[in-house]
Amino acid sequence: MMEGPHEFLCGVVEGFYGRPWSMEQRKVLFQWMQMWSLNTYLYGPKDDLKHRLLWREVYSADEEAQLKALVCEAESRGLTFVYALSPGQDIVFSSSCDLTLLKRKLRQVSDLGCQAFALLFDDIDHSMCQSDTEAFSSFAHAQVTVANEIFRFLGEPPVFLFCPTEYCSSLCTPSVSKSLYLLKVGEDLLPGISVIWTGNKVISRELSPESLAEVQSVLRRPPLIWDNLHANDYDSRRVFLGPFKGRPPGLKAHLRGLLLNPNCEFEANFIPLHTLGSWYKEGKEEGKGDEEAYSVDRALSSALQDWMKELSLPLQPGRQVRPTDLKPLTLSVKSKSSDSSDNQRGAQPKCPITSSRSTGALASDEIPADPLMSQDLKAGENQVSRSFSHEKISRRGLCSGKVPLSEAQVQLLVGLYYLPHEHGPPAQKLLQDLTWLKANCHCVSVNGNGKKASPQKVEEWRDRAGRFLAACDDVALLHGAVVNSINRAVLYDLYPYIWDLRNTLLVAKAFICWLGERDKGRILSEGSPLGSWKNCFHWCGASSGAELHGVEAEPWVFKGGLSGEVQMLLPVGTSSELFSHPPPLFPTSRLYNIRPFQQKDKVELYRMVRQLHQRGKGSQEAAISHPDFIGDRCLGASLALCPEYSLVLEDELGVCGCAVGILDVRSFAKRCQASWLPAMRDKYPSRPHGANGHTATKEMLLYFHEEQDYPDSLLYHFPSQLRLEALPELVDCSVSRSLLTALLTALKANGSQGVFCEVQPTDGLRMEFLTKLGFLEILRGEARPREGVVLGRLL
Repeated sequence: MMEGPHEFLCGVVEGFYGRPWSMEQRKVLFQWMQMWSLNTYLYGPKDDLKHRLLWREVYSADEEAQLKALVCEAESRGLTFVYALSPGQDIVFSSSCDLTLLKRKLRQVSDLGCQAFALLFDDIDHSMCQSDTEAFSSFAHAQVTVANEIFRFLGEPPVFLFCPTEYCSSLCTPSVSKSLYLLKVGEDLLPGISVIWTGNKVISRELSPESLAEVQSVLRRPPLIWDNLHANDYDSRRVFLGPFKGRPPGLKAHLRGLLLNPNCEFEANFIPLHTLGSWYKEGKEEGKGDEEAYSVDRALSSALQDWMKELSLPLQPGRQVRPTDLKPLTLSVKSKSSDSSDNQRGAQPKCPITSSRSTGALASDEIPADPLMSQDLKAGENQVSRSFSHEKISRRGLCSGKVPLSEAQVQLLVGLYYLPHEHGPPAQKLLQDLTWLKANCHCVSVNGNGKKASPQKVEEWRDRAGRFLAACDDVALLHGAVVNSINRAVLYDLYPYIWDLRNTLLVAKAFICWLGERDKGRILSEGSPLGSWKNCFHWCGASSGAELHGVEAEPWVFKGGLSGEVQMLLPVGTSSELFSHPPPLFPTSRLYNIRPFQQKDKVELYRMVRQLHQRGKGSQEAAISHPDFIGDRCLGASLALCPEYSLVLEDELGVCGCAVGILDVRSFAKRCQASWLPAMRDKYPSRPHGANGHTATKEMLLYFHEEQDYPDSLLYHFPSQLRLEALPELVDCSVSRSLLTALLTALKANGSQGVFCEVQPTDGLRMEFLTKLGFLEILRGEARPREGVVLGRLL
């Protein structure tokens, strides 16, 4: 069913960069749109090859059948199906051949029953080839000429959209009212063609009648809004679950329509589209003012209630009925997101993070079966669990119970991933507390001048720290609930985001715990050669990025959303390689915690490193004869002389990892020579008792009787040292990365400019792990023959 030419077009544009939605997902979308009174769907996924890159190629017979089915499905639900084509990257406007190919492609789609079309010239270079320069007076003249001819060729359909290259105020040169490009478009484009507009920005926080009146005057027609409010294809760490807002219903008098370009992840769009439907439907009711017609809070509340019902459904990834009933992809789709440098509407394409990204262009790609539904987890293929049984993996890994999320958890989820220009209440509170704790952590620090903060200030700091830690725990529980959710479609679309935030908050929580250790103030005085508050804590600046720019910037200028903002509040926040990594293949709901070392942990840590040594070395005699030897060798000196730089990783079953650090290796070595090594030499004499001591045992016992020093050239740039140990049966190795990052945060906070660690040259996995975190090989063999390789990174 086609809408009349003056009907307000309100609905969805599938126009993002990234893997297009599947056929099954689009069918669900059409159901939602019909239910919520939306009327228009525009097909224009940037990474459908035959939409943009290979626009000249016609569809195959199988692709035709799929597209026709999609058009019929939309028509059966009373929706206007708009087919969009983006030829602007390489079309020769003056070429009769290109024009013929363009007509052939659109005629093919028209013959399938489509009666509404769009030509998109967004995100392209303004330059023209020599033949076009000779044939047309301007870039706008070339585009308008082609658009007018295609419009006539298709019989002047009632819905025909044109997206200009200057599609928002910020892209206009020099301004909307003085843009020669837009003035030409408004003057020469046939009146039956509607022009697409995104507002003042590519992603506009608000749309006002005043700004729309200006562009309407220039274009000589009301624009159609391509609304990027919920688009997230420019940042792989952001998703937007919040309501449609910032667009008063009275805007409809100034518009041809409004189409929402939503999240790449299909399941993330329930609330955005539900509230868009409320905006459109309630705004049509007569006798109501704008304020009465649409309430964001009321619309969000209604959408949350309906989403709760959706989340209780046992849906499979990609909305498949059964993972075994999958057909291979029949339409070519880019395997990677577009690498176009001029991607402004989507800013920067998101790389697919997991199989969660919706699949297919016109048909569904093959979606793997949910690994959490299978007893065979194939964990032997995972590097962190390569040699352990499924029983051990179950101990520290994957949970099988699946339940719906609670209402409080859903509200928290939406609040954490709200809108591009606005955080929800829980995210705001979390950032406010962390910012305050950061700015006031001198209250619990060691001050060289002898001054102490008032007890009231200290108590306030600890109270707010407690609230922040509780908020971090809530996110960790939410992460587990998402993993155990009965709705696996939602899990695979949202898991990469909640996993990323869980890990970032794991580091932030560890840092706050480290700062707030009672009677162990962690920040050294400014008189210390390494601990300089002024120099280290440049991260204490109060100005946001937007304030520094002096204008409202596009959301992609500030990467990472809530996770990114928490990251930037940490001393190592500028080291993106410590935080941005793909999620594990097998989601785990295990709860993890990173905290400062306590003396009671020593026995368990010694047992853990002894176990790791026995697994890796296969030599047990020294450990049996001297049960503390491996622990003393690997951890003992650090735990005894600088326990304040020792962190413990634990899960629900106990200790499963640790990271120990030394802030100043030079001073540590002196203390070690004075107290620790003499004690160890008494404990482990160079000659073991008995005449028949094992050779390996003798060699190992010599460890404490050899000189241990590092070259000055190393310590000048890398004054600090660390060691990381973790049980390999952890399915999610990201917690090991978080553990190491937490230790680097503590070292950087006290002034360290670089850190190194020693690795066996045969330990390829550890070398790869550290290299991905920014460590580079510095020394090999000649400096420390005992370990072989020294890796370091600057902080």
